[in-house]
Amino acid sequence: MILPFALLALTLAPQAADTTTPPSTVQVKLTAEGIGVQIYSCVQQDGKFQWKFQEPQATLFDRTTHQPVGTHSAGPTWTWNDGSAITGKVVQSQPSAGSVAWLLLDATPSGSTIGALTGVTMVRRSNTQGGAAPATGCDAQNVDVTIKVPYQATYTFYEPAH
Repeated sequence: MILPFALLALTLAPQAADTTTPPSTVQVKLTAEGIGVQIYSCVQQDGKFQWKFQEPQATLFDRTTHQPVGTHSAGPTWTWNDGSAITGKVVQSQPSAGSVAWLLLDATPSGSTIGALTGVTMVRRSNTQGGAAPATGCDAQNVDVTIKVPYQATYTFYEPAH
């Protein structure tokens, strides 16, 4: 009889709250899978060597058809194949062990005002795999070296709830 109680205790264990969950004032408009790289440069800062984030470069894929629908780039900016684009500003970040953080971002239009991303006010990056800066390799011999770390993530685009 100890085993069922142990399983019950495990299922009731508290989970860490996901700080990137969007507010109830928005609803999902689009979801895409981003596959690409996070780019870092080796810099010396405050007497220490460290990998400094430069920019993402990813292709966004439709989750059903697996066809490319857009890109993710510096800004951060998301651009759909129809020319609509948004730029984001981080409002919440949650670490993800061994991968780039999950993020919740406010979004503002930066491209065409007609298209798939029209009306998007928030973006969430979740389910990240890879992309984190290496823990080693940045030293005096590698200053100004740029590396590309493969990653993938789910990008969910939100519009105001109706």
